[in-house]
Amino acid sequence: MREFEGKVVVVTGGNSGIGKAIATKFAAEGARVAIFGRNQERLDATVNSLNHAIAVRGDVRNISDLENLFKVTKDQLGLIDTVIINAGIAEKRRFSEVDESFFDGIVDTNYKGAFFTAQRSLPFLNSCASLLFISSIACHCGWSSHSVYSSSKAAVSMLARSLSNDLIEQGIRVNALSPGYTDTPIFDRLRANHPEGIQERAQRIPVGRFAQPSEIADAALFLSSSKAAYITGIDLVVDGGASTHQKASAS
Repeated sequence: MREFEGKVVVVTGGNSGIGKAIATKFAAEGARVAIFGRNQERLDATVNSLNHAIAVRGDVRNISDLENLFKVTKDQLGLIDTVIINAGIAEKRRFSEVDESFFDGIVDTNYKGAFFTAQRSLPFLNSCASLLFISSIACHCGWSSHSVYSSSKAAVSMLARSLSNDLIEQGIRVNALSPGYTDTPIFDRLRANHPEGIQERAQRIPVGRFAQPSEIADAALFLSSSKAAYITGIDLVVDGGASTHQKASAS
């Protein structure tokens, strides 16, 4: 029997990139998956490619949307075994040029959204559930022009560590996963306009290439599985060694 046969999994930001790869991986392992995102067209396309899946449209910045996500999931699929807290945005801007609107846009999505996704999921979780926050290599590196994004992801990683203590008595494991450079649509513009930029970044990674989204999904699957039953409160960095390599840079 497959590890996640019949399990209920929620993936925020599950309609593209890493989130879509994670949803696809769980579905292939027999899970009943609820994906959550803002773009209805992409939600429909993704859910149609999965088995036993539903799509719920909403924005992690709106707590009422999160409450609806978990209510709909419980009503249609049952109590939730795993929540993948993945929805986020990545933008860079020089520190001196950051304004309140830019700051709020990133923090409200990446940190506030993650915080309340976890909080609002609690009444709908099964026993021995798992929460997994998707953080970023950016919180392990001092990259130029990434002060807001990197610190928002650092907050996410620390939130996972803190919640692992808050929720352990309820039998809930909480971890973070920090992907490095991953071949997702976020790099499409760079690939089209500056293809050599992709190769330059790849050359800074010790393994010599970007991760495939499925490789990040493999790590998410592991941390959510029974094989990781003794693991809680960690931030697993999956970056091909980039964060420990002296030439790693986002410039």
